[in-house]
Amino acid sequence: MTTLTRRWREHSTLTALGGFAVAAVLLFAVAPAVLSDFRLNLLAKFLCFAIVAVGIGLAWGRGGMLTLGQGVFFGIGAYIMAMHLQMADAARLGNDVPEFMEISGISELPSFWQPFASAPVALIGILVLPALVAAVLGFGVFKRRVKGAYFAILSQALAAALAILLTGQQAIGGFTGLSDFRAFFGFKLSDPANRKMLFFLAAGTLLVVVALVRQLMRSRYGELLVAVRDQEERVRFLGYDPANVKIVAYVVAAFFAGIAGALFTPIVGIISPADIGVVPSIAFLIGVAIGGRTTLLGPVLGAIGVAWAQTAFSEEFPSGWTYLQGVLFIVVIGFIPAGLAGVWPLLKGLLDSRFRRQRPVTQTVLAPPPARATTPEKVESR
Repeated sequence: MTTLTRRWREHSTLTALGGFAVAAVLLFAVAPAVLSDFRLNLLAKFLCFAIVAVGIGLAWGRGGMLTLGQGVFFGIGAYIMAMHLQMADAARLGNDVPEFMEISGISELPSFWQPFASAPVALIGILVLPALVAAVLGFGVFKRRVKGAYFAILSQALAAALAILLTGQQAIGGFTGLSDFRAFFGFKLSDPANRKMLFFLAAGTLLVVVALVRQLMRSRYGELLVAVRDQEERVRFLGYDPANVKIVAYVVAAFFAGIAGALFTPIVGIISPADIGVVPSIAFLIGVAIGGRTTLLGPVLGAIGVAWAQTAFSEEFPSGWTYLQGVLFIVVIGFIPAGLAGVWPLLKGLLDSRFRRQRPVTQTVLAPPPARATTPEKVESR
């Protein structure tokens, strides 16, 4: 049994390495060669959404936590990066405050902006603050055994509250947000080569995130997370604290979302409350559901596919895309719970069962037993 398990793990590892190699070739060689600068930048934006989706797949698909507020952590990372880029541009121009503050009549830099003027502090904030907020929120929610629809509503309300709060804060751009970034850590964003560098950075980050989540899913913690999703009370009876297991998954998902938001800001060139509110958070979730929340690559493909469809169809059908998106979500949840990643196993099972029904059953015809010979002695006796 141990030998079979070892061989299966080796085969799975080789398959995963081959998949990562194919993905690396597609992202780092094929995409830059066949896509224009505009389309490549658009794909980089979609990859940021895919990074968020991987975290949602871990928390929702494996842990059963319906996270409707990932826009909060996405926004924290995005706004920290935006504030640093704004202050770096202002320092390069010799100004005390960013240009939008001068236009708004703000002559002194707010105190909460000042720490992020340093690049190391900004990077640490991007990595730590979303995870810290998720840890505090998760500790307060999961320790009280809040789950299901109550947790989903709470997380969604948090995203709505943050978007409303940012809309009224002119010190961070208000409703219009922060935009017009000139450089990214010294690299001019107007240079096409630097824009391509951002795409490579997003692609590499996505591959690393997928690799990390794969290791988590295959580890003992991944098995425990699935057990908490399916039988939380039984896990508690065995001596584990399900709240701690959920908090770890929730923090990891927030960590990924913060990184994705930080990459989103220089790639798109703007961040506003409209990018982190309830609607974007639900859009993240729809991509994961359509792709397949319980699989590793389903959330990635679903997020990229939904984002591409939104860009393509919303240009021609601006009022109909939202309804189409809702219909897709309902169809997937109602009829294909495993998402598009589960379509092929479903079709394969149906074809196999149909083939077994149609296959003729061969019957073995047994020869009759030979007749017993009647001896003359027995005939005479009769």
